[in-house]
Amino acid sequence: MTLSLATVPDFDDLTDNEDDIDEYSIALDVEAQLLCSLLWAPAQSAKRTVAALTSADFYRPVHAELFAVIADLVSAGKPHNSAHVFTTLQQEGRTSGHLGKQLTKALTDITTIGVPSAELEDNIAAVLTQAYRRGFFEAARSLAQAAEELPEDQLFEHLLSIGRERRAASQRLAAIREGRA
Repeated sequence: MTLSLATVPDFDDLTDNEDDIDEYSIALDVEAQLLCSLLWAPAQSAKRTVAALTSADFYRPVHAELFAVIADLVSAGKPHNSAHVFTTLQQEGRTSGHLGKQLTKALTDITTIGVPSAELEDNIAAVLTQAYRRGFFEAARSLAQAAEELPEDQLFEHLLSIGRERRAASQRLAAIREGRA
């Protein structure tokens, strides 16, 4: 009797139908994890978070929008859970249309991914790490554009300004990681 071993498909065979592969999972998104833990965080932890981050630290615009709403609620000393975020969006007329649907769906998805508030500090560092790395891509693009468009006498100062901004970002990230911020 001869045993037949099933062959393992090649890697390419596993990805033949790319439409079936979900490239984005909100449960694995560090920004979404931070927002979820922030929604459940006590007021003091939430205050530290909104002091440490800005909307510009978020890659996904919908996450930046939600963070801004949460930050406003926290800064005003109001509850910042998902119900109050949603109510604020409604009061501001921001739950209708395409963007409203995106905000509402993202808020619902973020609320239910189940990240505890105890993970908030680690999530701050993770979001800031991603923003820090994105800053280098942006710096490279800016330098390439400057090389094509700026007058020669402005190129070096442009390079220095990018360097100063990247140094400040590095120091900010180090402060977060060391618990100084």
